[in-house]
Amino acid sequence: MRLAGLVGLALALGCAGSVGPISLPPGTGVAPGADAVLGFYARAEPFYTRLAQRRVNALETFNDAFLREHFHTKDAFFDYYADLAHELDLANFEKSRPSGVEILELVFETDALAWVQVQFRGADDRPLRPDSTILVRRDRWELADGSWWLVPGKL
Repeated sequence: MRLAGLVGLALALGCAGSVGPISLPPGTGVAPGADAVLGFYARAEPFYTRLAQRRVNALETFNDAFLREHFHTKDAFFDYYADLAHELDLANFEKSRPSGVEILELVFETDALAWVQVQFRGADDRPLRPDSTILVRRDRWELADGSWWLVPGKL
């Protein structure tokens, strides 16, 4: 049952949050096999899960070797991390700490390029705002050297 859900997730095009579904250039988009989806998910899901309940603007999280090993270079990690910390700050996350992280959508543009739409949830740090806040962002992952790597950059 889980396998069917993951394949459905990979093929879904309209289940995203506030920024809308991931759209691909005309003539692109593939429906990878179940093994490819599971391989990707096994690499990406623990990365996002690791960010939940952690202060992103803390040295301990910045120095986390597990998070860093999802990037091909140190500079790629620095770029992604700085961008994520900045976006959490702009979205008013209390202590820059997401309480939960959820993959909303996964789309394969090619067999070696996947887009993930991920939602970060957390407490709102603005005065008199007892509600929570969310941040929805799109991340690009590329398959190289037999592994999936998170690639930062302007989307």
